[in-house]
Amino acid sequence: MRSVRIHKLREMRQKAFLGGGQNKIDRQHEQGKYTARERLEKLLDPGSFEETGMLAETICTDFGLDKKRFPGDGVITGYGKINGKSVCIVASDATVMGGSGQSSHIKKIVETINNAGKFGIPLIQLFDSSGGRVQEGDGQFAFAGSPFLSNTLVSGMIPQITAILGRCAGFAVYGSALTDFIIMVDQIGQMYITGPRVIKEVTGEDISFEELGGAKVHNRVSGCADFKVKKEEECFELIRKLLSYFPSNCSESPPVMDPDDDPNRTDDEIEKIVPSDPKKSYDMRDVILRLVDNKDFLEVKREFAQNIITGFGRLKGRSVGFVANQPKVYAGSLTADSSDKAARFIRFCDAFNIPLIFLIDTPGYLPGVKQEHMGIIRHGAKLLYAVCEATVPKISVVIRKGYGGGLVALGGHKEHEIDLVLAWPMAEYAVMGAEAAVELLYKNELTNAPNRLELKNKLAEEYREQFANPFYVAARMVIHDVIEPKETRRKIIAGLQFFQGKKTPRLSKKHGNIPL
Repeated sequence: MRSVRIHKLREMRQKAFLGGGQNKIDRQHEQGKYTARERLEKLLDPGSFEETGMLAETICTDFGLDKKRFPGDGVITGYGKINGKSVCIVASDATVMGGSGQSSHIKKIVETINNAGKFGIPLIQLFDSSGGRVQEGDGQFAFAGSPFLSNTLVSGMIPQITAILGRCAGFAVYGSALTDFIIMVDQIGQMYITGPRVIKEVTGEDISFEELGGAKVHNRVSGCADFKVKKEEECFELIRKLLSYFPSNCSESPPVMDPDDDPNRTDDEIEKIVPSDPKKSYDMRDVILRLVDNKDFLEVKREFAQNIITGFGRLKGRSVGFVANQPKVYAGSLTADSSDKAARFIRFCDAFNIPLIFLIDTPGYLPGVKQEHMGIIRHGAKLLYAVCEATVPKISVVIRKGYGGGLVALGGHKEHEIDLVLAWPMAEYAVMGAEAAVELLYKNELTNAPNRLELKNKLAEEYREQFANPFYVAARMVIHDVIEPKETRRKIIAGLQFFQGKKTPRLSKKHGNIPL
């Protein structure tokens, strides 16, 4: 009897490893995609994967599902290691009914997410799923639980990363949106709530799957995704790199790498990046690359709301998050979308004890009817809320323009519990630009002046010299110090070193009400 049972177990395992069968595996390869098990093999450390729920099967027998029973039920779950770090992992098996899910399938996902929270280790989701199986309807929730509840409950407790590796809908996209980062493989990964066929029937609009929910759309237009990659191998490498910046859970500090870039080095070239003419643009990424260790910077949401830059780097081997205006786009003005982008990034860093570095060069919030009607007041308040709420070490550097609400929102002064506020000598502090200020302050004089432009330029220069400069605000203790540009890296690192043990008590409450 024992040998018969062991033989049966081996047969069931062999069947599970084949998923939907060799024909379906071949079809997956023809589409330029790896199978779920191949993906796990490529992502995880060799020999580290331990599977759970391999023998789970569909319990629904309606609509012919009794003849479509597959061990594993279309999803592979378990735990393994990535660069030695333990992770829980979910991988859709698209060879089994398109990776769709019902009770057992969803139960496996829920248990895996819950285990990630219970054990305090990151969650990785590799989705290639068409969503819930229509044959079972909402009966799928009979004993499965909700992955949405589970994703929500572990949010901020453990890092959650999702890769979109096929055509995804239903719970696969909602369950992705609830995680911290979404990576999409171009021309392969797609996300949508309602597919092209239903849209055509309801609205008459004719659109392809790629145009509706491809990687380009969600990275550039909707902002639902954080990264776009060309191939699956690049996706797996990106997951490994992302995890290298994060602690396993919110109770730990981020990992520290051996620093091989001199923390005391100065950079005489960095100030040359920024034009002395405040009307000329430059690429803030060039400043960031000169600050971080070994010019290694991982940008998040690079294609979305490009007027602000968010991403991870290291300073003296320690993980930090950068939030920086991008003068190349809208002169670095803040918009509704860039406020959302920055606020979400700040809250992630704060949840996982990653210090924040703000690099400021902004004329403020972008004016215009479109932005006002998009709700820039509400969206801008999200950024303010995130900055004020964050308790990690926070350091701001005003590079050039620091005007009005944009300066306030990015912590260009001490009052939002910014631990170190620095400014370059050419920085301009003002409620608005000097030209706009003199238009208000000297309206009558300018109206009656025989040479209006000459007087305006003269008054603007006087305003800059007297009020709109970092020495004026430093004298009033609005900021901590004015520094030479070449000192920036060393000053930030010294501050981070000093602020490591920062404790910020907060009033006891259930939670705040961020202006979503």
